[in-house]
Amino acid sequence: MTSATFMVHLQPGRSNAALLQVAGDLAGRCGARLIGITACQPMLIVYNESCYMGDLIEQDRVAMLHEIADAEAEFRGMPGAFAGEAAWRSQITPIKPAEYLAAQARHADLVIVGAPATHPIRETRDPDLGALVMQAGRPVLVAPREAPTLALDRIMVAWKDTREARRATLDAVPLLKLATDVAVVEIASTEAAASARRRVADVAGWMRAHGIQAEATVQPSHGEDANQLRAVAQEMAADLVVAGAYGHGRLREWVLGGVTRDLLLHLDRCVLLSH
Repeated sequence: MTSATFMVHLQPGRSNAALLQVAGDLAGRCGARLIGITACQPMLIVYNESCYMGDLIEQDRVAMLHEIADAEAEFRGMPGAFAGEAAWRSQITPIKPAEYLAAQARHADLVIVGAPATHPIRETRDPDLGALVMQAGRPVLVAPREAPTLALDRIMVAWKDTREARRATLDAVPLLKLATDVAVVEIASTEAAASARRRVADVAGWMRAHGIQAEATVQPSHGEDANQLRAVAQEMAADLVVAGAYGHGRLREWVLGGVTRDLLLHLDRCVLLSH
């Protein structure tokens, strides 16, 4: 009998206790293997003929080795974390952390990451979540840093009739089956409401065929979709929001705003993103 493999990214140099609790609980409920991973990118050195940088490079290398070792110890200290042979992966790598993690996602069904701390910004330690979602080819579950666990009692699916949303709902099926309350929500204008109701009814019907009890709802559009979806998630006390990522392209969303960007910047609950 095959089982899923979940890969959890540990932020080097920081505590990952809350994220490991979320990952461990979720892996246990899904009967999944759990693999820990971390990466550090050496600092970018700008050479100057009048300045010897060897000491700084060595200090950075030693710091990276210590941070990786501490992250592995934290991971292996969690009961049940290393079921299977390839339980831990880490590397000092010249590529960005998001690129390394996305490549390693070939070994996983789901990638679990924590929201990065806002300060200080550590490009050589923390993966760019947008880049990771775009490159991984796997669903990415992002958990708030303070999240104690992932209950999965109530899940909201943020629906938009795009390839990314269809991909996200399919990726989320194993988690949706664990929920007691699933809501498929689309934000639509008055003119598009009838079509939206048909769409979400189709999605909810498809979920019921998979044994998922889902309700469909259309919310009238007034203002930013991202704000409305966040309000609906708050009202239903959703444990998890499922969404397709960057349906209109990452650059456009980052410059003009968008649901994906809002979910990542205002992370107050766990989010499952697929692209």
